[in-house]
Amino acid sequence: MATDNIIHFWRKNAKVPGRFPKDTPKGNNLKSKKASSFHEFARSTNDAWDINDEDDEDLLAPIHPSSLPSTLHSVHQVPPLPLQQPSDTTREPDTGPADRLAPPTAEGCLQQEEDADCGQINGRVVVKSSSEALLNTNSVRSTLQKQQSLPVRPIIPLVARISDQNSSGAPIMTVRDKSRLDKFKYLLSCPNTDLEELRKHSWSGIPREVRPITWRLLSGYLPANMERRDLVLKRKRDEYFGFIEQYYHSRTDETYKDTYRQIHIDIPRTNPLIPLFQQPTVQEVFERILFIWAIRHPASGYVQGINDLVTPFFVVFLSEFVVEDVENFDVASLPLDTQRNIEADSFWCMTKLLDGIQDNYTFAQPGIQNNVKALEELVSRIDEDIHNYFKRYEVEYLQFAFRWMNNLLMRELPLRCTIRLWDTYQAEQEGFSHFHLYVCAAFLIEWRKEILSMVDFQGLLMLLQNLPTIHWGNEEVGLLLAEAYRLKYMFADAPNHYRR
Repeated sequence: MATDNIIHFWRKNAKVPGRFPKDTPKGNNLKSKKASSFHEFARSTNDAWDINDEDDEDLLAPIHPSSLPSTLHSVHQVPPLPLQQPSDTTREPDTGPADRLAPPTAEGCLQQEEDADCGQINGRVVVKSSSEALLNTNSVRSTLQKQQSLPVRPIIPLVARISDQNSSGAPIMTVRDKSRLDKFKYLLSCPNTDLEELRKHSWSGIPREVRPITWRLLSGYLPANMERRDLVLKRKRDEYFGFIEQYYHSRTDETYKDTYRQIHIDIPRTNPLIPLFQQPTVQEVFERILFIWAIRHPASGYVQGINDLVTPFFVVFLSEFVVEDVENFDVASLPLDTQRNIEADSFWCMTKLLDGIQDNYTFAQPGIQNNVKALEELVSRIDEDIHNYFKRYEVEYLQFAFRWMNNLLMRELPLRCTIRLWDTYQAEQEGFSHFHLYVCAAFLIEWRKEILSMVDFQGLLMLLQNLPTIHWGNEEVGLLLAEAYRLKYMFADAPNHYRR
Protein backbone atom coordinates (compact mmCIF):
# COMPACT_ATOMS: atom_id res chain seq x y z
CA MET A 1 0.00 0.00 0.00
CA ALA A 2 2.85 2.38 0.85
CA THR A 3 4.48 1.61 -2.50
CA ASP A 4 1.22 2.37 -4.33
CA ASN A 5 1.05 5.71 -2.52
CA ILE A 6 4.62 6.55 -3.54
CA ILE A 7 3.95 5.69 -7.20
CA HIS A 8 0.73 7.70 -7.11
CA PHE A 9 2.58 10.65 -5.57
CA TRP A 10 5.26 10.76 -8.24
CA ARG A 11 2.73 10.38 -11.06
CA LYS A 12 0.60 13.13 -9.70
CA ASN A 13 3.13 15.70 -8.60
CA ALA A 14 4.72 16.85 -11.83
CA LYS A 15 6.49 19.68 -10.05
CA VAL A 16 8.65 17.44 -7.89
CA PRO A 17 12.33 17.63 -8.92
CA GLY A 18 13.51 14.68 -10.96
CA ARG A 19 10.22 14.33 -12.83
CA PHE A 20 9.65 15.00 -16.50
CA PRO A 21 6.81 13.95 -18.78
CA LYS A 22 7.44 10.44 -20.02
CA ASP A 23 3.89 9.21 -20.26
CA THR A 24 3.37 10.87 -23.66
CA PRO A 25 1.43 8.58 -26.01
CA LYS A 26 3.65 6.82 -28.48
CA GLY A 27 1.65 8.21 -31.36
CA ASN A 28 3.09 11.63 -30.63
CA ASN A 29 6.48 10.45 -31.82
CA LEU A 30 5.21 9.83 -35.34
CA LYS A 31 5.03 13.49 -36.23
CA SER A 32 6.54 16.64 -34.84
CA LYS A 33 4.36 19.32 -33.39
CA LYS A 34 4.78 22.93 -34.32
CA ALA A 35 7.12 24.57 -31.86
CA SER A 36 5.27 26.86 -29.57
CA SER A 37 6.82 30.14 -28.58
CA PHE A 38 8.70 30.59 -25.36
CA HIS A 39 6.20 33.21 -24.22
CA GLU A 40 3.30 30.77 -24.69
CA PHE A 41 5.21 28.15 -22.74
CA ALA A 42 6.11 30.60 -20.00
CA ARG A 43 2.47 31.58 -19.55
CA SER A 44 1.39 27.96 -19.15
CA THR A 45 4.00 26.69 -16.75
CA ASN A 46 6.03 27.69 -13.73
CA ASP A 47 9.51 26.92 -12.58
CA ALA A 48 9.43 23.48 -10.94
CA TRP A 49 11.01 24.81 -7.78
CA ASP A 50 9.01 27.99 -7.39
CA ILE A 51 6.11 28.29 -5.02
CA ASN A 52 3.08 30.46 -5.56
CA ASP A 53 3.69 34.11 -4.86
CA GLU A 54 0.10 34.81 -3.90
CA ASP A 55 0.97 34.73 -0.24
CA ASP A 56 4.14 36.76 -0.46
CA GLU A 57 2.67 39.48 1.67
CA ASP A 58 1.85 36.92 4.34
CA LEU A 59 5.45 35.77 4.25
CA LEU A 60 6.50 39.30 5.05
CA ALA A 61 5.06 39.09 8.53
CA PRO A 62 8.00 39.92 10.76
CA ILE A 63 9.94 37.07 12.24
CA HIS A 64 10.29 37.10 15.97
CA PRO A 65 13.47 35.16 16.66
CA SER A 66 13.22 33.17 19.84
CA SER A 67 16.80 34.05 20.54
CA LEU A 68 19.07 36.17 18.35
CA PRO A 69 22.67 35.23 19.13
CA SER A 70 24.33 38.05 20.92
CA THR A 71 27.59 38.49 20.00
CA LEU A 72 27.39 18.42 -11.35
CA HIS A 73 35.11 9.17 -26.89
CA SER A 74 37.56 11.30 -27.78
CA VAL A 75 40.52 10.47 -30.01
CA HIS A 76 42.59 12.83 -28.00
CA GLN A 77 44.48 11.33 -25.11
CA VAL A 78 43.61 12.93 -21.83
CA PRO A 79 45.94 13.01 -18.84
CA PRO A 80 44.77 11.15 -15.77
CA LEU A 81 42.52 12.88 -13.29
CA PRO A 82 44.16 14.13 -10.13
CA LEU A 83 45.13 10.98 -8.19
CA GLN A 84 42.80 9.10 -10.59
CA GLN A 85 40.95 7.62 -7.65
CA PRO A 86 37.22 7.41 -7.27
CA SER A 87 36.11 8.48 -3.86
CA ASP A 88 34.95 5.29 -2.27
CA THR A 89 34.73 7.05 1.02
CA THR A 90 32.11 9.48 -0.18
CA ARG A 91 30.46 7.43 -2.91
CA GLU A 92 26.68 7.47 -2.78
CA PRO A 93 24.98 4.19 -3.71
CA ASP A 94 23.33 3.99 -7.13
CA THR A 95 19.73 2.92 -6.97
CA GLY A 96 16.87 1.91 -9.17
CA PRO A 97 13.42 3.36 -9.65
CA ALA A 98 11.62 5.17 -6.93
CA ASP A 99 9.11 2.40 -6.42
CA ARG A 100 11.63 -0.39 -5.90
CA LEU A 101 10.77 -2.57 -2.95
CA ALA A 102 13.15 -3.88 -0.35
CA PRO A 103 14.07 -7.59 -0.75
CA PRO A 104 11.48 -9.79 0.97
CA THR A 105 12.36 -11.72 4.05
CA ALA A 106 12.26 -15.52 4.07
CA GLU A 107 9.44 -15.59 6.60
CA GLY A 108 7.40 -13.13 4.59
CA CYS A 109 7.78 -15.08 1.37
CA LEU A 110 6.91 -18.39 2.99
CA GLN A 111 3.86 -16.84 4.62
CA GLN A 112 2.75 -15.50 1.25
CA GLU A 113 3.11 -18.97 -0.25
CA GLU A 114 1.07 -20.49 2.56
CA ASP A 115 -1.63 -17.89 2.02
CA ALA A 116 -1.62 -18.60 -1.73
CA ASP A 117 -1.99 -22.35 -1.25
CA CYS A 118 -5.74 -22.04 -0.97
CA GLY A 119 -8.15 -19.79 -2.83
CA GLN A 120 -11.72 -19.54 -4.12
CA ILE A 121 -13.03 -20.38 -7.59
CA ASN A 122 -16.75 -19.78 -8.22
CA GLY A 123 -17.31 -19.60 -4.49
CA ARG A 124 -15.63 -22.97 -3.82
CA VAL A 125 -12.54 -23.34 -1.71
CA VAL A 126 -9.68 -24.89 -3.67
CA VAL A 127 -6.70 -26.35 -1.81
CA LYS A 128 -3.39 -26.91 -3.60
CA SER A 129 -1.61 -30.21 -3.26
CA SER A 130 1.29 -30.54 -0.86
CA SER A 131 3.65 -31.20 -3.80
CA GLU A 132 2.65 -27.89 -5.41
CA ALA A 133 3.16 -26.08 -2.13
CA LEU A 134 6.56 -27.73 -1.69
CA LEU A 135 7.56 -26.79 -5.24
CA ASN A 136 6.55 -23.19 -4.61
CA THR A 137 8.44 -23.13 -1.31
CA ASN A 138 11.61 -24.48 -2.96
CA SER A 139 11.25 -21.89 -5.72
CA VAL A 140 11.02 -19.09 -3.16
CA ARG A 141 14.04 -20.38 -1.28
CA SER A 142 16.03 -20.60 -4.53
CA THR A 143 15.08 -17.01 -5.38
CA LEU A 144 16.04 -15.84 -1.91
CA GLN A 145 19.41 -17.57 -2.14
CA LYS A 146 20.08 -15.77 -5.43
CA GLN A 147 19.06 -12.43 -3.94
CA GLN A 148 21.21 -12.97 -0.88
CA SER A 149 24.22 -13.76 -3.08
CA LEU A 150 23.97 -10.32 -4.73
CA PRO A 151 25.64 -7.29 -3.12
CA VAL A 152 23.17 -5.22 -1.13
CA ARG A 153 23.24 -1.46 -1.77
CA PRO A 154 21.25 0.91 0.41
CA ILE A 155 18.36 2.63 -1.36
CA ILE A 156 18.41 6.43 -1.42
CA PRO A 157 15.03 7.67 -0.20
CA LEU A 158 12.87 9.77 -2.49
CA VAL A 159 13.15 12.77 -0.23
CA ALA A 160 16.64 14.06 -0.93
CA ARG A 161 19.05 12.60 1.59
CA ILE A 162 21.87 14.80 2.70
CA SER A 163 23.96 12.08 4.32
CA ASP A 164 26.74 10.51 2.30
CA GLN A 165 27.97 6.93 2.28
CA ASN A 166 29.59 7.07 5.68
CA SER A 167 26.31 7.81 7.41
CA SER A 168 23.86 5.40 8.99
CA GLY A 169 23.06 2.33 6.87
CA ALA A 170 26.15 2.71 4.70
CA PRO A 171 28.71 -0.03 4.07
CA ILE A 172 31.51 -0.44 6.58
CA MET A 173 34.61 1.61 5.77
CA THR A 174 37.02 -0.38 3.62
CA VAL A 175 40.78 -0.56 4.03
CA ARG A 176 41.14 1.80 1.07
CA ASP A 177 38.71 4.26 2.61
CA LYS A 178 40.61 4.22 5.87
CA SER A 179 43.90 4.74 4.03
CA ARG A 180 42.50 7.84 2.30
CA LEU A 181 41.11 9.19 5.54
CA ASP A 182 44.47 8.66 7.25
CA LYS A 183 46.19 10.58 4.44
CA PHE A 184 43.84 13.52 4.91
CA LYS A 185 44.36 13.46 8.67
CA TYR A 186 48.13 13.45 8.17
CA LEU A 187 48.01 16.44 5.81
CA LEU A 188 45.70 18.35 8.13
CA SER A 189 47.87 17.68 11.19
CA CYS A 190 51.06 19.08 9.65
CA PRO A 191 52.22 22.38 11.17
CA ASN A 192 51.86 23.93 7.71
CA THR A 193 49.33 22.09 5.55
CA ASP A 194 50.42 21.52 1.95
CA LEU A 195 47.38 22.99 0.20
CA GLU A 196 48.40 21.73 -3.24
CA GLU A 197 48.66 18.18 -1.93
CA LEU A 198 45.36 18.63 -0.13
CA ARG A 199 43.71 19.77 -3.37
CA LYS A 200 45.03 16.70 -5.22
CA HIS A 201 43.49 14.37 -2.68
CA SER A 202 40.26 16.37 -2.45
CA TRP A 203 39.54 16.31 -6.19
CA SER A 204 38.09 12.80 -6.04
CA GLY A 205 36.04 13.53 -2.92
CA ILE A 206 36.68 14.41 0.70
CA PRO A 207 35.87 11.99 3.54
CA ARG A 208 32.95 13.20 5.61
CA GLU A 209 34.94 13.23 8.83
CA VAL A 210 37.44 15.83 7.58
CA ARG A 211 35.28 17.75 5.08
CA PRO A 212 34.53 20.75 7.33
CA ILE A 213 38.16 21.60 8.13
CA THR A 214 39.21 20.82 4.52
CA TRP A 215 36.57 23.17 3.10
CA ARG A 216 37.64 25.94 5.45
CA LEU A 217 41.26 25.56 4.28
CA LEU A 218 40.57 25.20 0.54
CA SER A 219 38.18 28.17 0.52
CA GLY A 220 40.88 30.38 2.01
CA TYR A 221 38.96 31.00 5.21
CA LEU A 222 41.59 29.31 7.38
CA PRO A 223 45.37 29.69 7.07
CA ALA A 224 47.61 26.72 6.29
CA ASN A 225 49.56 27.36 9.48
CA MET A 226 48.02 25.32 12.28
CA GLU A 227 49.11 27.61 15.09
CA ARG A 228 47.18 30.55 13.62
CA ARG A 229 43.89 28.72 12.96
CA ASP A 230 42.25 29.11 16.36
CA LEU A 231 43.09 32.81 16.48
CA VAL A 232 41.77 33.38 12.96
CA LEU A 233 38.56 31.50 13.71
CA LYS A 234 37.89 33.51 16.84
CA ARG A 235 38.64 36.82 15.16
CA LYS A 236 36.48 36.13 12.08
CA ARG A 237 33.56 34.81 14.13
CA ASP A 238 33.64 37.84 16.39
CA GLU A 239 33.86 40.08 13.34
CA TYR A 240 30.74 38.51 11.81
CA PHE A 241 28.66 39.00 14.91
CA GLY A 242 29.97 42.54 15.09
CA PHE A 243 28.35 43.04 11.68
CA ILE A 244 25.12 41.61 13.09
CA GLU A 245 25.09 44.13 15.93
CA GLN A 246 26.02 46.97 13.62
CA TYR A 247 23.76 46.36 10.61
CA TYR A 248 21.01 43.81 11.21
CA HIS A 249 18.65 46.24 12.94
CA SER A 250 18.59 48.31 9.72
CA ARG A 251 16.71 45.59 7.80
CA THR A 252 13.47 47.52 8.34
CA ASP A 253 14.94 50.86 7.22
CA GLU A 254 13.70 52.38 3.97
CA THR A 255 17.10 51.80 2.32
CA TYR A 256 17.23 48.07 2.96
CA LYS A 257 13.62 46.96 3.41
CA ASP A 258 13.26 45.77 -0.23
CA THR A 259 16.41 43.68 0.11
CA TYR A 260 15.21 42.14 3.34
CA ARG A 261 11.75 41.56 1.83
CA GLN A 262 13.20 39.53 -1.08
CA ILE A 263 15.43 37.51 1.26
CA HIS A 264 12.44 36.85 3.51
CA ILE A 265 10.41 35.58 0.53
CA ASP A 266 13.19 33.39 -0.92
CA ILE A 267 14.29 31.55 2.20
CA PRO A 268 11.23 29.25 2.50
CA ARG A 269 11.93 28.21 -1.11
CA THR A 270 15.44 27.03 -0.21
CA ASN A 271 15.49 23.21 -0.47
CA PRO A 272 11.77 22.91 0.34
CA LEU A 273 11.91 19.09 0.38
CA ILE A 274 14.39 18.97 3.26
CA PRO A 275 12.88 19.53 6.72
CA LEU A 276 16.13 20.98 8.09
CA PHE A 277 15.70 24.17 6.05
CA GLN A 278 12.12 24.73 7.15
CA GLN A 279 13.08 25.16 10.79
CA PRO A 280 12.59 28.73 12.05
CA THR A 281 16.03 28.71 13.68
CA VAL A 282 17.72 27.80 10.40
CA GLN A 283 15.70 30.33 8.40
CA GLU A 284 16.67 33.08 10.82
CA VAL A 285 20.34 32.10 10.40
CA PHE A 286 20.00 32.32 6.61
CA GLU A 287 18.28 35.71 6.83
CA ARG A 288 21.13 37.15 8.86
CA ILE A 289 23.84 35.67 6.61
CA LEU A 290 22.22 36.90 3.39
CA PHE A 291 21.29 40.33 4.68
CA ILE A 292 24.75 41.07 6.08
CA TRP A 293 26.39 39.86 2.84
CA ALA A 294 24.04 42.01 0.74
CA ILE A 295 24.66 45.29 2.53
CA ARG A 296 28.43 44.68 2.60
CA HIS A 297 28.43 44.09 -1.20
CA PRO A 298 26.42 47.00 -2.62
CA ALA A 299 27.75 46.44 -6.17
CA SER A 300 25.53 43.41 -6.44
CA GLY A 301 23.36 43.36 -3.34
CA TYR A 302 21.17 40.34 -2.80
CA VAL A 303 20.18 38.42 -5.96
CA GLN A 304 17.81 35.46 -6.07
CA GLY A 305 19.87 32.27 -6.14
CA ILE A 306 22.47 33.38 -3.63
CA ASN A 307 20.27 31.88 -0.92
CA ASP A 308 21.00 28.40 -2.34
CA LEU A 309 24.75 28.90 -2.04
CA VAL A 310 24.63 29.02 1.74
CA THR A 311 23.16 25.55 2.18
CA PRO A 312 26.17 23.31 1.34
CA PHE A 313 28.38 25.20 3.78
CA PHE A 314 25.73 25.14 6.49
CA VAL A 315 25.20 21.37 6.12
CA VAL A 316 28.92 20.56 6.04
CA PHE A 317 29.69 22.59 9.16
CA LEU A 318 26.60 21.18 10.90
CA SER A 319 27.85 17.65 10.13
CA GLU A 320 30.70 18.18 12.60
CA PHE A 321 28.12 17.85 15.37
CA VAL A 322 25.51 15.55 13.77
CA VAL A 323 26.38 12.00 12.74
CA GLU A 324 23.02 10.75 11.43
CA ASP A 325 19.77 12.07 9.98
CA VAL A 326 21.08 15.56 9.27
CA GLU A 327 18.00 16.46 7.22
CA ASN A 328 15.76 16.13 10.28
CA PHE A 329 18.09 17.40 12.97
CA ASP A 330 16.77 20.09 15.30
CA VAL A 331 19.41 22.81 15.10
CA ALA A 332 17.90 24.64 18.06
CA SER A 333 19.00 21.74 20.29
CA LEU A 334 22.66 22.60 19.74
CA PRO A 335 24.49 24.82 22.24
CA LEU A 336 24.25 28.50 21.34
CA ASP A 337 28.00 28.84 20.80
CA THR A 338 27.93 25.95 18.34
CA GLN A 339 25.06 27.54 16.42
CA ARG A 340 26.98 30.81 16.29
CA ASN A 341 30.15 29.12 14.98
CA ILE A 342 28.26 27.28 12.22
CA GLU A 343 26.57 30.53 11.17
CA ALA A 344 29.75 32.59 11.09
CA ASP A 345 31.76 29.93 9.24
CA SER A 346 28.97 29.55 6.65
CA PHE A 347 28.94 33.31 6.09
CA TRP A 348 32.69 33.64 5.56
CA CYS A 349 33.02 30.58 3.27
CA MET A 350 30.08 31.73 1.18
CA THR A 351 31.71 35.14 0.97
CA LYS A 352 34.96 33.60 -0.29
CA LEU A 353 33.02 31.68 -2.96
CA LEU A 354 31.08 34.75 -4.12
CA ASP A 355 34.24 36.85 -4.30
CA GLY A 356 35.28 34.69 -7.27
CA ILE A 357 31.96 34.86 -9.13
CA GLN A 358 30.54 38.23 -8.15
CA ASP A 359 30.13 39.21 -11.84
CA ASN A 360 27.32 36.66 -11.88
CA TYR A 361 25.31 38.90 -9.56
CA THR A 362 26.16 42.49 -10.49
CA PHE A 363 23.87 44.62 -12.67
CA ALA A 364 22.66 42.66 -15.78
CA GLN A 365 24.64 39.66 -14.46
CA PRO A 366 27.38 39.79 -17.14
CA GLY A 367 29.21 36.78 -15.72
CA ILE A 368 26.22 34.53 -16.31
CA GLN A 369 25.60 35.99 -19.76
CA ASN A 370 29.19 35.25 -20.77
CA ASN A 371 29.10 31.73 -19.32
CA VAL A 372 25.86 30.86 -21.13
CA LYS A 373 27.33 32.10 -24.42
CA ALA A 374 30.51 30.08 -23.80
CA LEU A 375 28.37 27.00 -23.04
CA GLU A 376 26.52 27.43 -26.34
CA GLU A 377 29.78 27.67 -28.30
CA LEU A 378 31.24 24.70 -26.43
CA VAL A 379 28.22 22.45 -27.02
CA SER A 380 28.17 23.37 -30.72
CA ARG A 381 31.65 21.82 -30.90
CA ILE A 382 31.12 18.89 -28.56
CA ASP A 383 27.75 17.68 -29.88
CA GLU A 384 26.47 19.39 -33.00
CA ASP A 385 23.32 17.22 -33.03
CA ILE A 386 22.10 18.65 -29.73
CA HIS A 387 23.04 22.18 -30.75
CA ASN A 388 21.12 21.92 -34.04
CA TYR A 389 18.19 20.26 -32.24
CA PHE A 390 17.88 23.28 -30.00
CA LYS A 391 17.94 25.53 -33.05
CA ARG A 392 15.26 23.43 -34.76
CA TYR A 393 12.86 23.88 -31.85
CA GLU A 394 13.94 27.45 -31.09
CA VAL A 395 15.32 26.63 -27.66
CA GLU A 396 17.67 29.30 -26.37
CA TYR A 397 20.45 28.25 -24.00
CA LEU A 398 19.58 31.14 -21.72
CA GLN A 399 16.15 29.59 -21.09
CA PHE A 400 17.66 26.65 -19.16
CA ALA A 401 21.35 27.37 -18.58
CA PHE A 402 20.79 30.68 -16.80
CA ARG A 403 19.68 28.78 -13.71
CA TRP A 404 22.60 26.34 -14.07
CA MET A 405 25.01 29.25 -13.80
CA ASN A 406 23.07 31.33 -11.32
CA ASN A 407 22.58 28.46 -8.84
CA LEU A 408 25.67 26.41 -9.72
CA LEU A 409 23.44 23.41 -10.64
CA MET A 410 22.00 23.30 -7.13
CA ARG A 411 18.43 23.24 -8.47
CA GLU A 412 19.36 20.35 -10.80
CA LEU A 413 21.09 18.04 -8.31
CA PRO A 414 20.23 16.65 -4.86
CA LEU A 415 22.08 18.45 -2.09
CA ARG A 416 24.23 15.39 -1.31
CA CYS A 417 25.50 15.55 -4.93
CA THR A 418 26.16 19.28 -4.69
CA ILE A 419 28.35 18.72 -1.64
CA ARG A 420 30.37 16.09 -3.51
CA LEU A 421 30.57 18.39 -6.55
CA TRP A 422 31.87 21.22 -4.40
CA ASP A 423 34.65 18.97 -3.04
CA THR A 424 36.09 19.10 -6.55
CA TYR A 425 35.23 22.75 -7.14
CA GLN A 426 37.19 23.66 -4.00
CA ALA A 427 40.11 21.53 -5.21
CA GLU A 428 40.13 23.05 -8.71
CA GLN A 429 41.74 26.37 -9.42
CA GLU A 430 38.82 28.61 -10.38
CA GLY A 431 36.47 25.69 -9.84
CA PHE A 432 33.31 27.77 -9.36
CA SER A 433 34.13 30.39 -11.98
CA HIS A 434 35.75 28.32 -14.76
CA PHE A 435 35.50 24.54 -14.28
CA HIS A 436 31.76 24.86 -13.70
CA LEU A 437 31.32 25.67 -17.42
CA TYR A 438 32.68 22.24 -18.39
CA VAL A 439 30.58 20.52 -15.74
CA CYS A 440 27.49 22.15 -17.26
CA ALA A 441 28.51 20.99 -20.74
CA ALA A 442 29.08 17.43 -19.51
CA PHE A 443 25.77 17.59 -17.62
CA LEU A 444 23.90 18.60 -20.79
CA ILE A 445 25.49 15.85 -22.90
CA GLU A 446 24.60 13.33 -20.17
CA TRP A 447 20.95 13.73 -21.23
CA ARG A 448 21.60 13.48 -24.99
CA LYS A 449 19.25 10.54 -25.58
CA GLU A 450 16.40 12.13 -23.66
CA ILE A 451 16.90 15.50 -25.37
CA LEU A 452 16.82 14.03 -28.88
CA SER A 453 13.66 12.08 -28.03
CA MET A 454 11.66 15.26 -27.34
CA VAL A 455 9.42 16.36 -30.22
CA ASP A 456 8.52 19.96 -29.37
CA PHE A 457 9.64 23.10 -27.62
CA GLN A 458 7.58 22.50 -24.51
CA GLY A 459 8.85 18.95 -24.06
CA LEU A 460 12.45 20.11 -24.33
CA LEU A 461 12.01 22.90 -21.80
CA MET A 462 10.17 20.67 -19.35
CA LEU A 463 12.95 18.10 -19.59
CA LEU A 464 15.77 20.60 -19.22
CA GLN A 465 14.13 22.24 -16.21
CA ASN A 466 13.24 18.95 -14.48
CA LEU A 467 16.10 16.57 -15.20
CA PRO A 468 15.65 13.22 -13.38
CA THR A 469 18.56 13.29 -10.95
CA ILE A 470 16.66 12.53 -7.73
CA HIS A 471 18.42 9.13 -7.42
CA TRP A 472 21.88 10.42 -8.27
CA GLY A 473 24.68 9.79 -5.84
CA ASN A 474 28.43 10.34 -5.66
CA GLU A 475 29.13 7.71 -8.31
CA GLU A 476 27.19 9.65 -10.96
CA VAL A 477 28.79 12.91 -9.87
CA GLY A 478 32.24 11.33 -10.13
CA LEU A 479 31.55 10.27 -13.73
CA LEU A 480 30.21 13.73 -14.53
CA LEU A 481 33.35 15.37 -13.14
CA ALA A 482 35.60 13.00 -15.09
CA GLU A 483 33.86 13.96 -18.33
CA ALA A 484 34.08 17.64 -17.43
CA TYR A 485 37.83 17.24 -16.80
CA ARG A 486 38.22 15.64 -20.24
CA LEU A 487 36.35 18.52 -21.88
CA LYS A 488 38.40 21.08 -20.01
CA TYR A 489 41.66 19.46 -21.13
CA MET A 490 40.51 19.38 -24.76
CA PHE A 491 38.96 22.83 -25.01
CA ALA A 492 40.14 25.18 -22.28
CA ASP A 493 43.45 26.11 -23.89
CA ALA A 494 42.30 25.60 -27.49
CA PRO A 495 40.28 28.69 -28.46
CA ASN A 496 40.05 27.53 -32.07
CA HIS A 497 37.77 24.77 -30.85
CA TYR A 498 35.26 27.41 -29.85
CA ARG A 499 34.97 29.16 -33.20
CA ARG A 500 33.99 27.91 -36.62
